[in-house]
Amino acid sequence: MFKPIGKGFPGAMLSEVLLVSAPGKVILHGEHAVVHGKVALAVSLNLRTFLRLQPHSNGKVDLSLPNIGIKRAWDVARLQSLDASFLEQGDVTTPTSEQVEKLKEVAGLPDDCAVTERLAVQAFLYLYLSICRKQRALPSLDIVVWSELPPGAGLGSSAAYSVCLAAALLTVCEEIPNPLKDGDCVNRWTKEDLELINKWAFQGERMIHGNPSGVDNAVSTWGGALRYHQGKISSLKRSPALQILLTNTKVPRNTRALVAGVRNRLLKFPEIVAPLLTSIDAISLECERVLGEMGEAPAPEQYVVLEVRACLQEPGLLSPHHCPRQWLCNLAVLRIPRKLAHRGQDLPLAYAVSWAQELIDMNQHHLNALGVGHASLDQLCQVTRARGLHSKLTGAGGGGCGITLLKPGLEQPEVEATKQALTSCGFDCLETSIGAPGVSIHSATSLDSRVQQALDGL
Repeated sequence: MFKPIGKGFPGAMLSEVLLVSAPGKVILHGEHAVVHGKVALAVSLNLRTFLRLQPHSNGKVDLSLPNIGIKRAWDVARLQSLDASFLEQGDVTTPTSEQVEKLKEVAGLPDDCAVTERLAVQAFLYLYLSICRKQRALPSLDIVVWSELPPGAGLGSSAAYSVCLAAALLTVCEEIPNPLKDGDCVNRWTKEDLELINKWAFQGERMIHGNPSGVDNAVSTWGGALRYHQGKISSLKRSPALQILLTNTKVPRNTRALVAGVRNRLLKFPEIVAPLLTSIDAISLECERVLGEMGEAPAPEQYVVLEVRACLQEPGLLSPHHCPRQWLCNLAVLRIPRKLAHRGQDLPLAYAVSWAQELIDMNQHHLNALGVGHASLDQLCQVTRARGLHSKLTGAGGGGCGITLLKPGLEQPEVEATKQALTSCGFDCLETSIGAPGVSIHSATSLDSRVQQALDGL
C-alpha cells in the first residue's frame, strides 16, 4: 500500500491553479567535441513548454499532452493502494530498472503504445508518485502540458516537460513555495528551489533517456547560457538575448549513430580529426568570453565577433599571406577579433562581416568533415548565405535543426524573405531568441490567447 511519509495536507491544494513554463535549448558550440572531453555551450531557447495544473476533488489524476495526442487518467485510490516501497529511497531518487517495470504496470498502457507516449507517461507517474508521496494522501490533479517545441528535434522538449512537471508538483505539494505574489505577471523560484527542481527534472529525464548528460534540464531550469565540460555544468555570468532563426529541416537523425561515426573517424584519422575537436573547443571558449563582454543589448559589431567565433581555421587557411592586415591565428585561439569586440576599431565593419562570412562557412565544412553534415543543412546554409546571413547546425547534425544569427538593425522584410525561402525548401522556420529565462510561474492574464487556447484544448 502507498505510504505517505511527510507532512502536507492535500486540502490546501484544491483551489490553486498553477501555470508554469520552461524553455527549450540549443547547442551554440561544442557539438560532438563535448563527447571527447571538450567544452560545449548550451543556451536556452525562447520556445517554451507550458503546463497548467489544477487541483480538484474528483478522485482522479489526469494527464493531457495535446502535442502528441495523449490523454490519460488514473484513479487516485488505486494509486494510493499500490505498494510504493520501491520509491522510498530518499528525497531525490535515481530510477532503477525495477522502478521502470513497475511504472509500466501502473501506467496501464497497451503493448502497442508508441514509445513517445510510454516514456512521457512513465516520467509523469514517476515524478507524481515520488514527489507527492510526502502528502497525507495523493492529490487529485488535472495537468495539461503543451509545447512550442517540436518533439525529437534535439531542442530539449523532454527536459522542458520534466522541468515543468517537477516545478509544478513540488509547488502544489508545498515542497517549495509559490513565488508568484499578488500583482505579479511572472516570477521565478529562489536558487535553492531551482536546484531542487533541477534535481527532480533530471530524474524525469532519466526515465525518458536512460543516461542523459543533465545539460538539457539544467538549461531549462536556469535559463541563459551554460558551460558543460567533462560532466561539470556551470552558468555563464552573462547571457544576452540574441535574435535567431531556428530552422528545422525535418530530416530525422540518429544521434547515437552520428556520435559513433565521429568516434570511428577519430580512430581512423586521429591526426586529422583530433585538431578539429581542439578547434571546436577553442570556439566554445572564445564564444564564452565574447558573450561575457556583451551587454543586454549587444552592439552590431559584437554580433560580427560572435559569428567569427563560430568558425576556426585549419592551419594555413588564413595565413598572413591571405589576410591584408596579417591577422594572426593559431589552431587553438582566434586572436585579433578580440579587438573587434571593442567597437570594431581595427578594421571597417564591412570588411569584418565579409571575413566572418568565409569563416562561418568553414565552420560548417569542419562539421561536414566530422561526418555530421547533411544535404538539407547545406541547403539551409546556402539560402541564408545568399542573404548575407550565417548559419550552423545545432545538436547532433545529420539533419535536425540549424540556427541563423540575426544582427541588430536587420529589416523585418529581409527576415521574412529569408523565412519564406527556407519554408519553400520544405523546412519549418521560426524567428525566436536565445538566452531566455528558465522555468517560470505565470499569472493567467500573462499568457497570450494562443497558449491559453492550447492549454484549453481549443
